[in-house]
Amino acid sequence: MTRRFSSDTLVIGSGLAGLSAAIEASRHGRVALLAKLYPTRCHSSAAQGGIAAALGNEEPDSQEWHFFDTVKGSDYLADQDCVEAMCGDAIKTVVGLERLGVPFSRTEAGKIAQRRFGGHTMEFGRAPVRRACYCADRTGLAIVSALYEQAERCGIEFFPEFHILDIVIEAGDCLGAIALEIKTGELCAFSAKSTIIASGGYGRLYATTSNAIQSTGDLPAILFKKGLPLKDMEFFQFHPTGLYGLGILITEGARGEGGVLVNGRGERFMETYAPHIKDLAPRDMVSRAIIRELRAGRGIGGKDYVHLDLRGIPQKTLGSRLPEIVSFCKIYMGVDPSAAPIPVVPTAHYAMGGIPTDTDGRVLKDERGGVVEGLFAAGECACVSVHGANRLGCNSLLDTVVFGRRAGGAAKGAQGKNIREIPPGAMGPAAETLSTLLERQGGEKTGAIKKDLQILMMDKCSVFRDEEGLSAAAGELEGLRQRSGNIRVMDKGKKFNTEVLEAIELGHMINLAEAVIRSALGRRESRGAHYREDYPERDDNNWLKHTFAFLREGKMTFGYSPVSITKLPPRKREY
Repeated sequence: MTRRFSSDTLVIGSGLAGLSAAIEASRHGRVALLAKLYPTRCHSSAAQGGIAAALGNEEPDSQEWHFFDTVKGSDYLADQDCVEAMCGDAIKTVVGLERLGVPFSRTEAGKIAQRRFGGHTMEFGRAPVRRACYCADRTGLAIVSALYEQAERCGIEFFPEFHILDIVIEAGDCLGAIALEIKTGELCAFSAKSTIIASGGYGRLYATTSNAIQSTGDLPAILFKKGLPLKDMEFFQFHPTGLYGLGILITEGARGEGGVLVNGRGERFMETYAPHIKDLAPRDMVSRAIIRELRAGRGIGGKDYVHLDLRGIPQKTLGSRLPEIVSFCKIYMGVDPSAAPIPVVPTAHYAMGGIPTDTDGRVLKDERGGVVEGLFAAGECACVSVHGANRLGCNSLLDTVVFGRRAGGAAKGAQGKNIREIPPGAMGPAAETLSTLLERQGGEKTGAIKKDLQILMMDKCSVFRDEEGLSAAAGELEGLRQRSGNIRVMDKGKKFNTEVLEAIELGHMINLAEAVIRSALGRRESRGAHYREDYPERDDNNWLKHTFAFLREGKMTFGYSPVSITKLPPRKREY
């Protein structure tokens, strides 16, 4: 028998967007929060470098400069009204987090410390600026811990280790979600007046990634399969400094503290690609620069990596501001960053595309701005769009907290209605998915198909792309889809059956990969993280617009919407 739960607001995801939304929503009703893992193991806890806010504690700064940098960094694809909302909220957001107990690092005067980060500048691009507020190199974990404590104080009911199988939408109104309790294998129905999706990104589409194992994009894929659109899926960011062979992130804060990138000739090559701000250029530019150095045979010792050299940073600074980085390098690479350079290569890091929303997190059902009643999204799974074609470092934590809070506040608009119970018939698709996987007698293994998918995305749809590779990827993906229909799950039990959950995740990943590939095929220009070698120039005449991908009756179609430009017309992007 199905277990049933009800609340005024249902939040899916326990990262910074989910916790922020839940705390805000708790002001006007009962909140239930579902998470794939234990809450403090969310991927937000892995964020290292900082959260952006123009506090001006260490150098002059302004919200206008922050706005300019974010729009310019986005390669002018960000919606400027949304960027204004985020940058306008940044200072009070960081101050608010401090008052909730976040232990930010401090200046000698006792103010919140700030450091430089890629793409953040003073005086509209004149020079780098200290804008990143940080807690050593454990900023995400520090904020997650503080917000989790606050959420418990607010009486939010947590449901850890519940895997979402479906979002129930009837007659344009979201009724809640169907989830599998991992511990028992039981299906559960969660009814709510408002549902907020804050489930994170989908970096596990790629073989080399900084993303946690749970980042498989379940919720965007579930909505996509139900006919709702995904926005700007062609834009996936590669962080330039992942540990070679592992993908574990080395925060941009390491370069903000004085670290430099060096090629096999011992040259600081970013001086060639971004002569004004060098190693602190936006991530898309630095990632392409590294790959170009490798293609030119200037990797270290002829290998496919470059060096991140932190030896110019005082040892005291390394120990106080980058302790986690020092630890990672010693444990995983056998390298002491104070004595030797670190082997790095770009790693899949962040999805700019996702579930389309307005500035209050309402989920859009089409490119014309229609909304799904009672359904909201925030964080990396959502596309509001403040990051456009390329996200600046430290804007992600800001995005999660600002728009998570806004979604939680907007959810109160649905609190006047009664909770509609999820009808028994709505459980059918989820139950059928489980039974089909458990009963199938195929010969394929989930892990083998997933590995082939991740290699395919890495080879043909990563930092550099072209029509030949993308077209080939689309064809190969269809073969992987057919293979996935022949998966055999060996574990037939109900409790903690992670094998069946991985098979379900693979189906989501294949659908998302197709959205990324076909959106990238359609956009015949280069902009931000989407670089087409066969169309190397940005084309504002034809492509200054957002892509909306739809999956209807098994076929993908596309719509488009204009970019919101309020005060900063597109111009050449120089650093």
